Amino acid sequence: MLALEMFRSLPRTVAGKAVGSRLPGLLSGYAAPLRLVTIDPPRVDRPGWARLRTRLSGICGSDLGALSGRTSLYFSAVVSMPFVPGHEVVAELLDDCEDLTAGTRVVIDPVLTCVVRGVEPCDNCAEGRTNRCSRITVGHLAPGLQTGFCKDTGGGWGQELVAHRSQLHPVPQGYSDEQALLIEPVACAVHTALRAGVRDGDRVLVSGAGSVGLFATLALRELTGADEIIVVAKHGHQRELATELGATEVVQPGEVLRRVRRLTGAFQLKPDFSSPYLLGGVDVAVDAVGSRQSLETALQATRAGGRVVLSGMPAPADLSAAWFRELEIVGTYASSQHEPVTGAEGRSRSAFDLATELVAHDAVVQLAKNVASYPLHRWREALDHAHAAGRLGTVKVAFDPRSS
Repeated sequence: MLALEMFRSLPRTVAGKAVGSRLPGLLSGYAAPLRLVTIDPPRVDRPGWARLRTRLSGICGSDLGALSGRTSLYFSAVVSMPFVPGHEVVAELLDDCEDLTAGTRVVIDPVLTCVVRGVEPCDNCAEGRTNRCSRITVGHLAPGLQTGFCKDTGGGWGQELVAHRSQLHPVPQGYSDEQALLIEPVACAVHTALRAGVRDGDRVLVSGAGSVGLFATLALRELTGADEIIVVAKHGHQRELATELGATEVVQPGEVLRRVRRLTGAFQLKPDFSSPYLLGGVDVAVDAVGSRQSLETALQATRAGGRVVLSGMPAPADLSAAWFRELEIVGTYASSQHEPVTGAEGRSRSAFDLATELVAHDAVVQLAKNVASYPLHRWREALDHAHAAGRLGTVKVAFDPRSS
């Protein structure tokens, strides 16, 4: 099969660490540790597993971070190389799999849990908090925190991959592939919104209006009792989308503290040789970018005792505000099968179930029409587009391994 494969390369890793943050396009091009290859399709010969044919697979910020050298070496122990990237996947089953028949369209929960690995459930998996699985390096699979970071499962940037039944979620009739592609990132946004601990009437800041920030805004509006939701957006089209998805107000990066100060009655301080910050501010702030600037904006705009949620993979930042203002720093990774939302019958629900409903939102349906897809052989062009997606007005860039 044809696939894009990420491989270990010391020179390219060093180059990425040196210039990846300043010249990401260079590292997603000819210097990227990525190659187009013809390889055998992955196989896992165990009960409950099935082969899948990829229809669409998204390019996520974590993928771009890995390719451009911005990902922390912290994660090197929980991947196995070479691997085929792609964890946002819409695919069709090639085999019957328990109650699903061949030909069924599915999306994948990419986390490789204890059940997937065939080991005794850890405490987190037993409680349904599968994104906190403690055994992502053991069992019958090679190490890998998710599908798309494990050499044994394959990933969506290839024509075929394999997945366990527990990872598979059927796509409802009437959903386009592009709409279904958004279910996984929306499921992550659902987890972010519910993990944020927003109380009725809280003021919330979302720092960033890429796909992570936009979907977090939607989930915050639909699933919590947030009052004002202020979204930080660079580009005009992002401001429009954020409003459609539930933002009360949208501001440019340079206006954040001034607007929050006026809204909350906070005091603004300007330290020597450093960025200003507030005494007072919003109740909850979500960093939806993962850059130093975005995280520091969230920290500087949050009231004492408030909560800062890390939705994007965080970069090093000045954490003085977290200490001085006694802020809670909360991480949100992937999504969970047990979210603190109860349905009509009082049962907990999975993030994927909630996300499947949210992508029926009119604004998300329109967003899905804006998905840009590329064949695998145009991977450099696709990655360049993904790096510039915010500026170009694209919410999601994806690979379509079926096209030529």
